[in-house]
Amino acid sequence: MVRKSQPVPVPESERELGGITLSESGGVRYLHFGTPWIQGAMRISRPYRLELEYQQQMMAPWLLMPEPRGILQLGLGAAALTKFCHRYLPSARVVVVELDPDVIATARRWFALPEPDSRLQVLCEDARQFLLQSHRGRSADWLQVDLYDAAARGPVFDDLSFYRACRACLREPGLACFNLFGRHCRPSLDTIAEAFEGRLAVLPESRAGNRVALAAAGEPIRVDAEALQARARSMEAEPGLPAGRWLKGLRRYSRGGASRFDVQEGLWL
Repeated sequence: MVRKSQPVPVPESERELGGITLSESGGVRYLHFGTPWIQGAMRISRPYRLELEYQQQMMAPWLLMPEPRGILQLGLGAAALTKFCHRYLPSARVVVVELDPDVIATARRWFALPEPDSRLQVLCEDARQFLLQSHRGRSADWLQVDLYDAAARGPVFDDLSFYRACRACLREPGLACFNLFGRHCRPSLDTIAEAFEGRLAVLPESRAGNRVALAAAGEPIRVDAEALQARARSMEAEPGLPAGRWLKGLRRYSRGGASRFDVQEGLWL
C-alpha cells in the first residue's frame, strides 16, 4: 500500500469487482480498494518484477536467510511478493492468507497470480485467526506482512498480541518483515520491538512514505561482511533488487531511536 495517485482508469466494464478498482498508467496496472490509494502494482510487460519500492524492500530477509523453506504472507494485494517468491525461491513453499475473495479473484485475473501448486497455497482466511490456530505451529522461515484496508490509516492489526502471534509462527531462527505506512509509525515499531524482544531493524523510508521493519526470532542470525556483500551483489544482478542501497541505510531500531549497522563488520540480528 502506497500513497495516492491519479492513474488513468482501465475501461469501466473491465475494472470493477466487488469494491475493488483497477487503473493503468505508463504501462503499470494498479490495484485500489475503491479509493485512490494504491494497494498493489504490476508492470504489464514484466509481471514478475517488483514494481513498488517498498515491495522490493520486503525482500530484505533474503540478505540474512537466503534459502527459506517456508514463506508465509499475510495480505495478497496485487500478488507481487507472491509471484516473486514463487519464481525466484524454488525451494520455498509459499502460503498466502487473504481475507477478501474478490482480492484473490482480481489477482488471478488481472495480476498474473499463478494457480496453486505444490509450492503455492492461497487461503481465504482472516490473518489473525490464521495465526492463532495452534495446529499451525512454527511453519515459516520468513513472514511478510502487508495488511491495509481501503482507508489506509494504519495496519489492520497493530497490537502486541498480533505481533506476538507473528513471532510465534516463525521457525527459529526466522525473519518477519512488516510494511508500515504513514507519518506516525513509531508506535507500531515500538510494539513490534517489544514482541520480538528488541531484535528489530528498519530500512530507509521509501519515496512513497513506506517504512519496512525487519524482525528476528530464535538464535541470532549472523552474516559476515564478505557473504553479505556477495548476497547483495547477487540480488542486484538478478532479479535486480537494490540490496546494496538497503545495507547502507539499514538501522537497528530501539525505543530511543535507530543506529546504523556497521556492515563492514557483517550483519547480525
